[in-house]
Parts: sequence; C-alpha cells; structure tokens
Amino acid sequence: MAHHHTLPRSHPSSIIKHRRRYPWRLWKLLLPISPLLLPIAWIGYREVENTWIQPQVIFVLGGEEEREIFGAKFAHKHPNLPVWISSGAPPGYAKRVFKKAGVSAENLHLDYQAIDTVTNFTTLVDRFESKGITSVYLVTSDDHMRRARSIGEIVFGSRGIKVKPVTFVSGRPTEPIQKTVRDSFRSLLWIATGYAGGK
Repeated sequence: MAHHHTLPRSHPSSIIKHRRRYPWRLWKLLLPISPLLLPIAWIGYREVENTWIQPQVIFVLGGEEEREIFGAKFAHKHPNLPVWISSGAPPGYAKRVFKKAGVSAENLHLDYQAIDTVTNFTTLVDRFESKGITSVYLVTSDDHMRRARSIGEIVFGSRGIKVKPVTFVSGRPTEPIQKTVRDSFRSLLWIATGYAGGK
C-alpha cells in the first residue's frame, strides 16, 4: 500500500503575520536614514525640474567683471531674452561689454539698487513679478552659485519665480557654507518682515 506524503499546511494567520513583518522591517531600515531622504529627494526634484524650465530672462549678479563678460557671451546665444544686471559695472562699461558680444541695447537692463547678494534679489523681485516673469537664468561664478541659488529660491520662489543656474569656472573654492546659511536666514527674514538685514 502506497503512502502519500502531504506537505504541512501553513496556517493562514501565520502567513498574514509573516507578511506584516516586511513593512516593519523596511521601516526599521529606513528610519535611521530618514533625515537624509527629504533633502536628497528635494535635490533630485530640483535637478529634474531644471531640465524643463524655460527661462524668460537672463539675470546676472554684479560684483565681478567676469560675471558680466560671461553673461554677455551667454546672452549672445539667447538673443531673444532680455538681460538684467543687478549692481554690476558702471553703465558705460557694461553697455560696451554687451555691445561687443552682439547684444542689443534694448535687451539690456541695468539696475543699481542692490548692495549685496540678498538685495540683488529683493530689489528686483517685485519688478519681475509685475512683468509676469516666472523663470530666470541665474548667472554667476561657480564659487558664488550655492549662496546665490539658495537666496534666489527663497526670495524669487516666494513669488513663484524659478531660477535656473548658469555658472562659469572661477578657479576659486566654493564659499563657506556659513555664508549660505546666513543669507538664507536673511532671505526668510525679508519674506516675513520686508527687511533683509545688513550686508
């Protein structure tokens, strides 16, 4: 007489309990690194977003001659976009630089209200918003961009204006993170009170 061996049946409740362990095990793995996940996700989203932003303006931060020279070359490649320079070189020199690059005078806008990087943004955000501008190319040196971009995303971002970074190699190390933290705080202060603090 043949003997038939059957596999023991798993109790349904034990299967359910086993399955329930998996989400908990996953959560236990993710919990220690969860503080890192949000910044990583935000950086990833920001970089993906940059691929489809179509800026309406070239915004050059003054303060160094090389920014305007690079800005003029970049503007030459985008002849239909207006160029705004915040507190850059004296008007005569700035106009010559852009004229040499083939940028029309009608496309060039010079503004001298700003006294530092935070006010580069706070002095022009209202004007940009009133013109219906929703995105800009942000032009500055690579060592300055981290701070400039942080300020821009706070100040311009508060009015729905996106920034797309455009940098050139300066050969200098990136500015200390403390400057970015300080000016990010000043930018938040400006949103809350309308005052950006000192330089």
